[in-house]
Amino acid sequence: MEAAMIGVLFDGIAYGSLLFLISVGLSVTMGLMNFINLAHGAFAMLGGYVCVTLMTRAGLPFLLTLPLAFIASAVVGLILERTLYRRLYKAPHLDQVLFSIGLTFIAIAAATWLYGPQQQPVPLPDFLRGQVSLFGLDVGAYRLFMIGVVVVITVLLAWLLERTRFGARIRASVDNQAASAGLGINVNRIFSLTFALGSGLAGLGGGLGIDVLGLDPTFPIKYMVYFLLVVAVGGAGTIRGPLFAALILGVFDVAGKYYVPEVGAFVIYAMMVVLLLLFPSGLLGRRA
Repeated sequence: MEAAMIGVLFDGIAYGSLLFLISVGLSVTMGLMNFINLAHGAFAMLGGYVCVTLMTRAGLPFLLTLPLAFIASAVVGLILERTLYRRLYKAPHLDQVLFSIGLTFIAIAAATWLYGPQQQPVPLPDFLRGQVSLFGLDVGAYRLFMIGVVVVITVLLAWLLERTRFGARIRASVDNQAASAGLGINVNRIFSLTFALGSGLAGLGGGLGIDVLGLDPTFPIKYMVYFLLVVAVGGAGTIRGPLFAALILGVFDVAGKYYVPEVGAFVIYAMMVVLLLLFPSGLLGRRA
């Protein structure tokens, strides 16, 4: 019984870590750039398809495809930001929602046309399969790897946004664009790079989580609500808030599906309601 509980907790942390990696980019764009990008899951799907294509058709190893998935999603995000998203920064939120939903359906149609509606196979390397012993407990090697990657990414992202000149320029550009431009900060470039960073992280998460989340053309719609839950509960514009929210929601989602499978899918929504009632502005006080 105790081993089962620890296993559920471990799987929940791994699942929550993956949700955080994909959702943190959405938190950045919503909180720092004040843009509601419901097409965020499409960038995660793009990263997943980049990994699958490079593994199955180009023969590249799984680990090498992950940074390429980040780069591909970041580049596509940068292009779309400069050509389409930028035009809607000052538009009403309803216009942003309608535009990003439309972009999501375009991505779904494109993925269906290119790859078909079926789930994509994932040939993971041997060292990520099976179980490994951790403090006397057998845990999944793949999930342990995911947690390790997310820990490293979280530390680097926090350092980038809170300890570097680039992070200071992002905060300054968000607080007062006119004053930032007067100080010589290229606000448009900062926003483009920030959007590309968020898109790249989504793509990395989409590639990293193929074996857990699966990959098919409905991915952006299937997991859109999960990404929004993480940002809404954790608070937009922060890193620690979505991290805590993703871990909490991930653990309760896995536990609900394990212990009460007949209603397990609704546990995460019940937990969201409780957390929003207790913390209406998000866990760290930033309204999403």
